[in-house]
Amino acid sequence: MHRSRGGGGALIVPSIRTRRLILYPATVELLEAERDPGGELSDLLQADVASWPPPLNDEASRAWMIDLLRSHPDIGPWGMYYFLLCREGALPLAIGNGGFKGSPSADGTVEIGYSVVESHHRRGYGAEAAGGLVRRAFADPTVRRVIAETFPHLLGSIGVLRKVGFRRIGEGSEPGAILFELRREDWERAPKIDL
Repeated sequence: MHRSRGGGGALIVPSIRTRRLILYPATVELLEAERDPGGELSDLLQADVASWPPPLNDEASRAWMIDLLRSHPDIGPWGMYYFLLCREGALPLAIGNGGFKGSPSADGTVEIGYSVVESHHRRGYGAEAAGGLVRRAFADPTVRRVIAETFPHLLGSIGVLRKVGFRRIGEGSEPGAILFELRREDWERAPKIDL
């Protein structure tokens, strides 16, 4: 659980727990510490940090999330999370990040993104993290659908979305991207997988 300062005092943002992961809420301080992943970031997360950053995470994406958190201090659970792999008898291991690209829109849509370090691909962690984010999204009764974008050549990312229940609905917001969605009614009637 993390406390951040919002307009109305301390805002408590709970971690998201899945079968093997803790999705720990990001802060500006943690994002800035990513410049020293094995040192300051590791100390602040109280976790070991695998090769960092995960794919498609760079200074521009970090700056975008820092700006989002600074401009919306009351964003609550609708920001980024660090994916921490629980390990018996050891500190958790930071293996990725992802989360929401802001609060739900007026029509009840929220967008997710996710990335896992390459050394931990093909072990189900991406689907587990995405499933935790979806579960968190639909815990809010105003959320009607969750969307995500990826690229056709990122077959692992497409597999993650399909495993969680998303279906492709068209083109994404940037050239070459494809858009997926998961509607609340589809999520509610689908058999739940152990994520």
